[in-house]
Amino acid sequence: MSDLAPVASEVLHLTPGGLGQTAAGGPVPYVLTGETVSPTGKVLTQSPHRVTPPCPHFGTCGGCVLQHASDAFVADWKAEVVHDALTRSGLKAEIAGVVTSPIGSRRRAKLAGRRTKSGALVGFHARRTHQIVEIPECRVLHPSLLALVPALRDLTREIASRKGEVAYSVTTTANGPDLMIEGGKPLTAPLRQRLAALAEKLSLSRLTCGEEPIATRLPPVQRFGRAEVAPPPGAFLQATPEGEAALVDGVRAATSGARRMLDLFAGSGTFALSIAEAVEVQAVEASAPMLAALDRGWRHATGLKRVTTLRRDLFRDPLVGPELDGFDVAVVDPPRAGARAQVEALAASGIRRVVMVSCAPATFAPDARRLVDAGFSMGPVTVVDQFRWSPHVELISAFTRS
Repeated sequence: MSDLAPVASEVLHLTPGGLGQTAAGGPVPYVLTGETVSPTGKVLTQSPHRVTPPCPHFGTCGGCVLQHASDAFVADWKAEVVHDALTRSGLKAEIAGVVTSPIGSRRRAKLAGRRTKSGALVGFHARRTHQIVEIPECRVLHPSLLALVPALRDLTREIASRKGEVAYSVTTTANGPDLMIEGGKPLTAPLRQRLAALAEKLSLSRLTCGEEPIATRLPPVQRFGRAEVAPPPGAFLQATPEGEAALVDGVRAATSGARRMLDLFAGSGTFALSIAEAVEVQAVEASAPMLAALDRGWRHATGLKRVTTLRRDLFRDPLVGPELDGFDVAVVDPPRAGARAQVEALAASGIRRVVMVSCAPATFAPDARRLVDAGFSMGPVTVVDQFRWSPHVELISAFTRS
């Protein structure tokens, strides 16, 4: 057996998940590039970019992984994640900048609730576990959502089973928080009445249990440009108003001068309704409730050009051939899986401008490569950090065919 003490290792870089990769292996949580760590992960020499985490829950709550890093370090790291993904696909692009959402701006979140012997817990899960960490001083959530937690804790005591979790999807709206509950005990008439009373007490805009509407005090309105939209319960929404504004600004700049736009994976109309002030839009989405919300928003708005809707699963049945004729530009904002089939159809079409919005650099890069191989030029990439201190990265870039 060797008498030599274990050797400290330098952190060479952070993985896309925000964990440290050292010369001796890894991954090591809560370290920064250039630091040296012991074999147990203890930091021996600190980076000048290390700061005191602003949240007392950091290190136990799994929602954030980089609160120990300066804002400049996090921005540079997220830009590097995008750069590395593009490089792996053989692409070079200018990183035009990183737009980071402010503290306390997250307008939607999914919280977990569980009964305990002494009461209940409501919060986020600890990293890589099902343990729930309470978050009374969370620095990420909008204050109006954080204010709901005590009431959700009381509600968990009543509706959670002994062993199961309850999931609470909470979203800020113009008319008060929107709450969707999943899991818990079966609904009874008395429980429905108590939930409706809770919606009134908490000034919720809407309360839904699974697919069953319980109470709607006022429409759960989101504003997209000149349109007011009430998305269905649990519908996708950009995580922060500031992040949404950065993406909409990017789409607006890239679609300037167009006459007809395709909005693919349109959701409830974030881009379609914002851009319809200047451009006719066809919005394509698989979810009928989201399309219906988009259409109602357009019909009740003023000063917008025509917006039509088409329900379509673009993964299984992408728009192809003649269906793409007559459009100047296509905006593509797919889920994390990317949009391979639809991007291949766009590459083979006559469309001369494509705007790609993505929440996953690893799938954005191959899709971008397909467009470049078809003769498109890739413009600068803007990185949008809506999930502050987390590994999540969003980005936008425009492609033009000469």
